[in-house]
Amino acid sequence: MVRKARAPKPRVTKTKLKSRKKAKKTVRRTSLPKVKPKARVKEPKEKPIGAVTHFFPKVDAAVIQVKRGPIHLMDVLSFRGPSTDFNQTIGSMQIDRKPIEVANSGQEIGVQVKDRVREGDLVFKVIGSSR
Repeated sequence: MVRKARAPKPRVTKTKLKSRKKAKKTVRRTSLPKVKPKARVKEPKEKPIGAVTHFFPKVDAAVIQVKRGPIHLMDVLSFRGPSTDFNQTIGSMQIDRKPIEVANSGQEIGVQVKDRVREGDLVFKVIGSSR
């Protein structure tokens, strides 16, 4: 049996590859100026402390069920809910219409608020920016 000589396969050379690449439109990248990273700002942490149980719209007061930790006057509280999101420094707190300075776990307190809150809104104590 005699083998027939095959014609060698045409090989793709580097010059042909280069010519194919040149056929595509090349986009020249411009280097962007280097931006110095900003100093990281430590955002205050929040600790959940309770929930709103009632809101009195005429006097803009909320009733908060305190579940964790003490709340002092001048602490910053954050009110969060589906349509509520604001921070406020506590200027007055009451239990049974008597002013108090510290509220502990398990108490229901009345707090003057600057915006409307809803029942079920969560209340957080902002750590790092209070007092």
